[in-house]
Amino acid sequence: MGAMSLAIDVRGLRFRYGSGPWVLDIPELTLERGTRAFLFGPSGSGKTTLLGVLAGVLKPDEGEVNVLGRDLASLSGARRDAFRAEHIGYVFQMFNLIPYLSVLDNITLPARMNAKRRARLDGAGVKETAALLADHLQIGDLLRKPVTELSVGQQQRVAACRALIGSPEIIVADEPTSSLDFDRREAFLELLFAECERAGATLVFVSHDRTLEGMFSRTVSLPDVNKAAF
Repeated sequence: MGAMSLAIDVRGLRFRYGSGPWVLDIPELTLERGTRAFLFGPSGSGKTTLLGVLAGVLKPDEGEVNVLGRDLASLSGARRDAFRAEHIGYVFQMFNLIPYLSVLDNITLPARMNAKRRARLDGAGVKETAALLADHLQIGDLLRKPVTELSVGQQQRVAACRALIGSPEIIVADEPTSSLDFDRREAFLELLFAECERAGATLVFVSHDRTLEGMFSRTVSLPDVNKAAF
């Protein structure tokens, strides 16, 4: 498997908070570009911490974390932040929408804040692209609404649109469907998959709910790959 075909290539990763016990001890983990990866594990297996390392929010204590060919472990905090803003869309478990902004302004935020994400809109306007994404995720009629007036499922789709705008190469999702019933989880995932395929993005989706596993092209058990999990 060539390095250029890998979205993520982790080698000898170890991480802990302060002087506490190791939270991550992953000898090897690779994901090919375009993969729809389902990462699962119980509480304490390192799911959210691993996402933080892959997104450059957390810096490992040891090892290499190659994301799109860049070793994030070797970058400063500022350069990891810049890399994440340009290349990674993040869907948080609690969505982290800006409550005083409209749906439209929440979606457009990454493209307005990062010139390279904005440049990937292929000449289309930021608002026009946001409206198209919103239509694809079936919230096109909500663009002017405050996000505080939306249902949980609608807020989830706003968060996904925000992560997808500007075609980042990797989408990271931290249990974003945990508050939805099964039918709505499936419907949301089908829409998310379609948008990731349209953008050619790799999806890294973390959940403890294995009923969703069959919808993904690759499954990673955190307790199996993380030697620190117990």
